[in-house]
Amino acid sequence: MLVKLHEHIVNELGTSSRTDTIFIVVAILFNLIVLGINSAASGAASNDEVLAADVVLGVFILMTVLVNAIAIVALYVGRQTRSKLLAGLMAMYADNDVDKYYDQSLISNYGTRYVLFGGVILLLGFTAITVPLIIRLM
Repeated sequence: MLVKLHEHIVNELGTSSRTDTIFIVVAILFNLIVLGINSAASGAASNDEVLAADVVLGVFILMTVLVNAIAIVALYVGRQTRSKLLAGLMAMYADNDVDKYYDQSLISNYGTRYVLFGGVILLLGFTAITVPLIIRLM
């Protein structure tokens, strides 16, 4: 039974990692695509299509905020899930006197990694919003 539980926890950690990766990649790609679309829409706003370009810009700014907020919340949930799974794994290892083989600092490193991923997403989201606004207002 202990082997099955260990496999289940390890599988859950793998699933959690893949899910986190999907959210990170989607958020980064979305921000880069929106940066290009909004920059083009902002440049077009200098022509006669000001209202249409401003509406497109506004919709994509709203979507950027929403997508980035969802990605950050998903990373937070992923971080909490990983922490709980690793705590269970560490308890299992301690009960079987094999915890000395797993460095405890890895757990805090995982937390730091989530913060860094969130920072990248937020910075790209901020860039995807501010650069087109600068283009539009200048």
